[in-house]
Amino acid sequence: MTEYKSKQVRINRPGEAVYAVLSRFDNFTPIAKDRVEQWSATEDRCSFKAQGFSVSLKMVEREPFSLIKITGDDIPFEFFFWIQLKEVAPGDTRMLLTLRAELNMMMKMMVGGKLQKALDDIADKIAGAFNGTLM
Repeated sequence: MTEYKSKQVRINRPGEAVYAVLSRFDNFTPIAKDRVEQWSATEDRCSFKAQGFSVSLKMVEREPFSLIKITGDDIPFEFFFWIQLKEVAPGDTRMLLTLRAELNMMMKMMVGGKLQKALDDIADKIAGAFNGTLM
């Protein structure tokens, strides 16, 4: 498995509040329904179409206030996505995203840099949404 880690970002909220939002797919419905096609979500699973591809995800592990682990559901390759949270002071939570994916050498060369950039962008957007600085 190939591993990619985002940069660490600071979220100006308690870890419990960040976890409460990110640990349920159905919390993303107001944002996702206008950005992807056929969005459907429950607390533990979501599915949607993006750029013509059907995607199904499921949450497979949760550790309150510190870890959310997500994987694909009925997709052609294996991957795991972690959201790691650490409250370093009251109202100061650090977040790190990790992606582990089963990629062949050609796929690593084609998408490796894009995946790294995407993780950093996602981390920035999540932090921006919580911090009120999302553009």
